[in-house]
Amino acid sequence: MIRVVIVDDEPLALKQLELYIGKIPFLELVASCPSAAAARPHVGEADILYVDINMPDLSGMDFVRSLENPPLVVFTTAYSEYALEGFRVHAADYLLKPFSFSEFEASALRIRDIIEKTRPVMVQPEVLTFKMDYRTVRVEPDRIRYAESMSEYLKIWLTDADAPLVVLYSLKRLAEQLPAVRFRRIHRSYLVNLSLVREFTRSSVVLEGGITLPVSDLYRTALREALGDV
Repeated sequence: MIRVVIVDDEPLALKQLELYIGKIPFLELVASCPSAAAARPHVGEADILYVDINMPDLSGMDFVRSLENPPLVVFTTAYSEYALEGFRVHAADYLLKPFSFSEFEASALRIRDIIEKTRPVMVQPEVLTFKMDYRTVRVEPDRIRYAESMSEYLKIWLTDADAPLVVLYSLKRLAEQLPAVRFRRIHRSYLVNLSLVREFTRSSVVLEGGITLPVSDLYRTALREALGDV
């Protein structure tokens, strides 16, 4: 999955981007932000930053210039005269408002090609290891039923245990280590084993054993498409 942060001071523009991202299976929305200040804490989580240029307080251009290690940047604006300046700060792409879904999708595909050519190949581990107190626990991915984020900790619920593992680990890191074809984020705080999903509604999934978990708007479309492939 390619992680995305979007920044725009216009609520309708943010909503449109959220909808477009939800329609593209390989994009995962990390944060939707109304200002550069709100986006700054999330930049380190992003592979792509979609940012409006014309914003109060701090423009999108100045925001990107202020970042030490920015992700790939796609500028969005209603003013075509900013295109050249955008590329001077090494923008990967530029979308002129109002842009259609087909234009956004074409841009996303171009960005994916860039990322795939530069991203190192990650080998999915056959066994995950977690440190707990003074011991190390080995877990095969297929044993994971779902994971729940609790600030800096994770509860990892297994198919063969009544109590969860509680480990100092991030949900983002766990998602990166698990095969995306079998495990997906369904909410900012939850990741599930798709093979164990028995029911799926607009707001929840029911896992084997009757466990019900929430599904957020940001993950719904991608989850529906992923479940179609399980």
